[in-house]
Amino acid sequence: MKLPFFPLQSIFFPGETVPLHIFEERYKELIKDCRKEAITFGIPVYIHNNMVYGTEVQLVEIVNTYESGEMDVTCVARQVFRILSFNNRIDDKLYAGGEVQFLDNQNDAEPQLKQEVLDRLHELYELMDVPFSPLPVEKFNSFVLVHKMGLSFEQEYQLLQMAKESERLAFIKTHLISTIGVLSEVDRTKKTIDMNGDFRNFDPLDFKDFEI
Repeated sequence: MKLPFFPLQSIFFPGETVPLHIFEERYKELIKDCRKEAITFGIPVYIHNNMVYGTEVQLVEIVNTYESGEMDVTCVARQVFRILSFNNRIDDKLYAGGEVQFLDNQNDAEPQLKQEVLDRLHELYELMDVPFSPLPVEKFNSFVLVHKMGLSFEQEYQLLQMAKESERLAFIKTHLISTIGVLSEVDRTKKTIDMNGDFRNFDPLDFKDFEI
Protein backbone atom coordinates (compact mmCIF):
# COMPACT_ATOMS: atom_id res chain seq x y z
CA MET A 1 0.00 0.00 0.00
CA LYS A 2 1.16 3.54 -0.76
CA LEU A 3 0.97 6.22 1.93
CA PRO A 4 1.89 9.91 2.14
CA PHE A 5 4.56 10.46 4.84
CA PHE A 6 4.89 12.97 7.67
CA PRO A 7 8.19 11.87 9.29
CA LEU A 8 8.67 12.80 12.95
CA GLN A 9 11.04 12.00 15.76
CA SER A 10 8.03 10.78 17.72
CA ILE A 11 6.27 7.46 18.29
CA PHE A 12 2.52 6.95 18.20
CA PHE A 13 0.70 3.71 19.00
CA PRO A 14 -2.60 2.40 17.57
CA GLY A 15 -5.61 4.06 19.17
CA GLU A 16 -3.62 7.08 20.37
CA THR A 17 -4.76 10.66 19.70
CA VAL A 18 -2.15 12.52 17.64
CA PRO A 19 -2.15 16.34 17.95
CA LEU A 20 -0.12 18.09 15.24
CA HIS A 21 0.75 21.71 14.46
CA ILE A 22 1.04 22.11 10.68
CA PHE A 23 3.20 24.94 9.38
CA GLU A 24 5.21 23.67 6.38
CA GLU A 25 3.62 24.12 2.94
CA ARG A 26 3.98 20.44 2.03
CA TYR A 27 2.09 19.35 5.10
CA LYS A 28 -0.58 22.00 4.66
CA GLU A 29 -1.14 20.39 1.27
CA LEU A 30 -1.19 16.93 2.88
CA ILE A 31 -3.86 17.90 5.42
CA LYS A 32 -5.99 19.52 2.71
CA ASP A 33 -5.74 16.31 0.65
CA CYS A 34 -6.68 14.22 3.70
CA ARG A 35 -9.77 16.33 4.28
CA LYS A 36 -10.76 16.44 0.59
CA GLU A 37 -10.04 12.83 -0.35
CA ALA A 38 -10.42 11.09 3.05
CA ILE A 39 -6.95 9.55 2.74
CA THR A 40 -4.74 8.47 5.62
CA PHE A 41 -1.02 9.18 5.99
CA GLY A 42 1.95 7.64 7.75
CA ILE A 43 4.19 9.00 10.48
CA PRO A 44 7.54 7.22 10.01
CA VAL A 45 9.70 7.28 13.14
CA TYR A 46 12.99 9.08 12.55
CA ILE A 47 15.55 7.34 14.77
CA HIS A 48 19.28 6.67 14.45
CA ASN A 49 19.31 8.66 11.19
CA ASN A 50 16.93 6.18 9.63
CA MET A 51 13.23 5.45 9.08
CA VAL A 52 11.98 1.86 8.98
CA TYR A 53 8.78 1.67 11.04
CA GLY A 54 5.91 4.06 11.58
CA THR A 55 2.20 4.39 12.28
CA GLU A 56 -0.68 5.13 9.93
CA VAL A 57 -2.90 7.97 11.15
CA GLN A 58 -6.26 9.37 10.10
CA LEU A 59 -7.28 13.03 10.24
CA VAL A 60 -10.10 13.58 12.74
CA GLU A 61 -10.44 17.35 13.02
CA ILE A 62 -8.85 20.64 12.03
CA VAL A 63 -9.04 22.41 15.37
CA ASN A 64 -7.58 25.81 14.43
CA THR A 65 -6.64 27.55 11.20
CA TYR A 66 -4.42 30.64 11.39
CA GLU A 67 -4.10 33.62 9.01
CA SER A 68 -0.72 32.26 7.89
CA GLY A 69 -2.39 29.02 6.83
CA GLU A 70 -0.89 27.10 9.74
CA MET A 71 -3.20 24.59 11.39
CA ASP A 72 -3.70 22.67 14.60
CA VAL A 73 -5.13 19.23 13.81
CA THR A 74 -5.99 16.07 15.69
CA CYS A 75 -5.56 12.62 14.21
CA VAL A 76 -5.96 9.08 15.49
CA ALA A 77 -3.26 6.42 15.12
CA ARG A 78 -4.46 3.26 13.38
CA GLN A 79 -1.88 0.59 12.57
CA VAL A 80 1.87 0.04 12.48
CA PHE A 81 3.75 -0.35 9.21
CA ARG A 82 7.20 -1.13 7.86
CA ILE A 83 8.52 1.09 5.06
CA LEU A 84 9.28 -0.73 1.81
CA SER A 85 10.17 2.33 -0.30
CA PHE A 86 10.57 6.08 0.26
CA ASN A 87 10.17 8.95 -2.23
CA ASN A 88 10.84 12.56 -1.33
CA ARG A 89 7.83 13.54 -3.44
CA ILE A 90 4.93 11.41 -4.61
CA ASP A 91 3.15 12.15 -7.88
CA ASP A 92 2.85 15.92 -8.24
CA LYS A 93 2.64 16.56 -4.50
CA LEU A 94 5.00 18.52 -2.25
CA TYR A 95 5.07 15.83 0.43
CA ALA A 96 6.92 12.53 0.64
CA GLY A 97 5.46 9.05 0.55
CA GLY A 98 6.15 5.44 -0.20
CA GLU A 99 5.09 1.82 -0.15
CA VAL A 100 4.41 0.26 3.24
CA GLN A 101 3.54 -3.14 4.65
CA PHE A 102 1.25 -3.23 7.68
CA LEU A 103 2.17 -5.45 10.61
CA ASP A 104 -0.30 -8.25 11.27
CA ASN A 105 -1.24 -7.45 14.87
CA GLN A 106 -1.98 -10.56 16.95
CA ASN A 107 -4.04 -10.19 20.13
CA ASP A 108 -2.77 -13.41 21.69
CA ALA A 109 -2.18 -12.32 25.31
CA GLU A 110 -3.70 -14.29 28.19
CA PRO A 111 -5.67 -12.40 30.87
CA GLN A 112 -3.17 -13.60 33.51
CA LEU A 113 -0.27 -11.85 31.74
CA LYS A 114 -2.34 -8.66 31.40
CA GLN A 115 -3.10 -8.77 35.13
CA GLU A 116 0.56 -9.30 36.01
CA VAL A 117 1.54 -6.23 33.98
CA LEU A 118 -1.25 -4.18 35.56
CA ASP A 119 -0.12 -5.23 39.04
CA ARG A 120 3.47 -4.27 38.30
CA LEU A 121 2.35 -0.95 36.87
CA HIS A 122 0.33 -0.25 40.01
CA GLU A 123 3.38 -1.14 42.12
CA LEU A 124 5.54 1.27 40.10
CA TYR A 125 3.06 4.12 40.53
CA GLU A 126 2.88 3.50 44.28
CA LEU A 127 6.67 3.62 44.54
CA MET A 128 6.66 6.97 42.74
CA ASP A 129 3.71 8.18 44.83
CA VAL A 130 1.69 8.83 41.67
CA PRO A 131 -2.11 8.25 41.58
CA PHE A 132 -3.10 5.14 39.67
CA SER A 133 -6.61 4.53 38.40
CA PRO A 134 -7.23 0.76 38.23
CA LEU A 135 -8.12 -0.58 34.79
CA PRO A 136 -10.23 -3.68 34.16
CA VAL A 137 -8.16 -6.44 32.58
CA GLU A 138 -10.50 -6.72 29.60
CA LYS A 139 -9.90 -3.05 28.69
CA PHE A 140 -6.12 -3.14 29.13
CA ASN A 141 -3.61 -3.71 26.34
CA SER A 142 0.04 -2.92 25.72
CA PHE A 143 -0.74 0.44 24.09
CA VAL A 144 -2.70 1.80 27.08
CA LEU A 145 -0.49 4.08 29.23
CA VAL A 146 2.51 3.08 27.09
CA HIS A 147 3.99 6.59 27.35
CA LYS A 148 3.58 6.53 31.14
CA MET A 149 5.61 3.43 31.98
CA GLY A 150 9.05 5.01 31.96
CA LEU A 151 10.09 3.47 28.64
CA SER A 152 12.89 5.20 26.75
CA PHE A 153 12.41 6.35 23.16
CA GLU A 154 14.43 3.35 21.96
CA GLN A 155 12.33 0.96 24.07
CA GLU A 156 9.10 2.41 22.70
CA TYR A 157 10.49 1.94 19.19
CA GLN A 158 11.27 -1.72 19.99
CA LEU A 159 7.72 -2.15 21.26
CA LEU A 160 6.30 -0.60 18.08
CA GLN A 161 7.95 -3.33 15.98
CA MET A 162 6.37 -6.24 17.87
CA ALA A 163 3.33 -7.76 16.19
CA LYS A 164 2.28 -10.07 19.05
CA GLU A 165 0.48 -8.66 22.09
CA SER A 166 2.01 -11.39 24.27
CA GLU A 167 5.50 -10.30 23.19
CA ARG A 168 4.75 -6.65 23.89
CA LEU A 169 3.35 -7.37 27.36
CA ALA A 170 6.30 -9.62 28.23
CA PHE A 171 8.66 -6.81 27.16
CA ILE A 172 6.76 -4.29 29.33
CA LYS A 173 6.68 -6.69 32.30
CA THR A 174 10.47 -7.16 32.16
CA HIS A 175 10.95 -3.40 32.02
CA LEU A 176 8.61 -2.80 34.97
CA ILE A 177 10.30 -5.46 37.12
CA SER A 178 13.70 -3.89 36.41
CA THR A 179 12.48 -0.34 37.07
CA ILE A 180 10.72 -1.34 40.29
CA GLY A 181 13.92 -3.05 41.48
CA VAL A 182 16.00 0.08 40.82
CA LEU A 183 13.48 2.40 42.48
CA SER A 184 13.13 0.11 45.51
CA GLU A 185 16.90 0.14 45.97
CA VAL A 186 16.99 3.92 45.62
CA ASP A 187 14.22 4.21 48.22
CA ARG A 188 16.08 1.87 50.60
CA THR A 189 19.32 3.84 50.11
CA LYS A 190 17.52 7.14 50.75
CA LYS A 191 16.06 5.79 54.00
CA THR A 192 19.49 4.54 55.08
CA ILE A 193 21.05 7.94 54.38
CA ASP A 194 18.27 9.72 56.26
CA MET A 195 18.71 7.34 59.21
CA ASN A 196 22.42 8.12 59.53
CA GLY A 197 21.66 11.62 60.70
CA ASP A 198 19.41 10.51 63.56
CA PHE A 199 20.28 9.83 67.20
CA ARG A 200 19.62 6.18 67.91
CA ASN A 201 19.84 3.86 70.89
CA PHE A 202 22.37 1.09 70.33
CA ASP A 203 22.32 -2.02 72.52
CA PRO A 204 25.87 -2.55 73.86
CA LEU A 205 27.32 -5.96 73.03
CA ASP A 206 27.87 -8.29 75.96
CA PHE A 207 31.52 -9.42 75.96
CA LYS A 208 31.50 -11.41 79.21
CA ASP A 209 31.93 -14.74 77.40
CA PHE A 210 34.31 -13.42 74.81
CA GLU A 211 37.87 -14.77 74.86
CA ILE A 212 40.96 -14.27 72.70
